[in-house]
Amino acid sequence: MTKKKKKQNKKPHWKLVHQYYTYTGFYSFLGRSLLKAAPPIIIFIAILLGIHFFVLDVNTMLEYATENFPPIGVFAIFFASESILGLIPPEIFIAWAGKSVSPWGFLSIIAVLSYLGGVISYFVGRGIASIPSVFVFLEVKMHKHIKNMRKWGGILIIVGALLPLPFAVSSMAAGIIKFPFGSFLLYGILRLVRFAIYGFIIFGAM
Repeated sequence: MTKKKKKQNKKPHWKLVHQYYTYTGFYSFLGRSLLKAAPPIIIFIAILLGIHFFVLDVNTMLEYATENFPPIGVFAIFFASESILGLIPPEIFIAWAGKSVSPWGFLSIIAVLSYLGGVISYFVGRGIASIPSVFVFLEVKMHKHIKNMRKWGGILIIVGALLPLPFAVSSMAAGIIKFPFGSFLLYGILRLVRFAIYGFIIFGAM
């Protein structure tokens, strides 16, 4: 086969990448993850609507929170949540920011705190990797996450940053496999984009 024919038969890079993600099951994993993430979001919205229509106006509740809880305390709770597996839905804090004295300023702060929470989770993962007994325990508990991180690396960090999936878990898995820190910071910055999009939607609905 001539060089010209080889060049013609060579697949574009994007096709090779798409083929790799198809063969390794990334797209099916993404679909399953979004389906798993949907019920908690739906339940959260249903509870919020239930409170709004049958208990207390949500806007009144948020205004009460902004007037009676110091911002530094709310930021601390949010940062702790984002550093420990994302235990509290960030949408609550975005809605709270929308009723603050400076909605976009407060949103920027919680977006950065979420990003930094992912960095903390990354270093927790790095620390775990250096403790053999803990590493073996978590490698079993987080087997799927670690396996997927080894297969898909950066794209999994991007997905965790942008979509309603646990960013802290992806960050910790990245730390455990010692994913390059510079690349992690670069991909993780998309977390800020997620908060900007959600802020635009939630602020517009309030």
